[in-house]
Amino acid sequence: MPTIPWLDVDKLEFPSLERALEDPNGLLAVGGDLSKERILAAYRRGIFPWYEESQPILWWSPQPRTVLYPEQVYINRSLRKALRRGDYSVSFDTAFSEVLDGCAALSPKRPGTWITDEMRAAYLGLHKEGWAHSVEVWRDEVLIGGLYGLGIGQLFFGESMFSREANASKIALVHLCGQLQDWGYPLIDCQVGNDYLDSMGAQEIDRDTFKQFLDQYCNIAARPVNKWTLNWRYGNVSSPE
Repeated sequence: MPTIPWLDVDKLEFPSLERALEDPNGLLAVGGDLSKERILAAYRRGIFPWYEESQPILWWSPQPRTVLYPEQVYINRSLRKALRRGDYSVSFDTAFSEVLDGCAALSPKRPGTWITDEMRAAYLGLHKEGWAHSVEVWRDEVLIGGLYGLGIGQLFFGESMFSREANASKIALVHLCGQLQDWGYPLIDCQVGNDYLDSMGAQEIDRDTFKQFLDQYCNIAARPVNKWTLNWRYGNVSSPE
């Protein structure tokens, strides 16, 4: 059985991605910490943390990788109708902590309570320093859905999303895609696929192709490292139906 490397808390080194297991898909390393430096170093290499409360920190790099090209986000008829109604508002970076709480309670992406207290504190810190961003969807000043992730260079690394009403997280994702397209971001990392992401146009690419995106775009100073402001509105660009 392959041995999973334990990370040294005093070093930011990670094993080569080729050492990631096939089963469970993408498990690469164990241990280390959730310091800002380690998390940013991990994402730049195509690695992310995911573990539950009873586990040590687990680091993953799955093969293949699920991604979404912002210009290819799929808007079906029912979502298009919801977008056109306009009985909602969308913002960036105004309720990051509340979005984290929503994702922890209602995440459709992964089972289990994986947003531990340690994870929550780490991403709150990244948000305060301008690396982590949230998209919020509101109705009558009540938060009904949203998503969060990291912006590094000219790539967005999606972490989780939630809905308290139908289509709320999809509305968040459409607005994120529209704004990122305006800013010239070529890719959203979705990590691992599921039916929800497939329905929005996500697709799988191999690890080597994903690494090429990382090498090309992670070191581009695309946006200032600070809070983001949403300027895009639905209807500015077309989308496949």
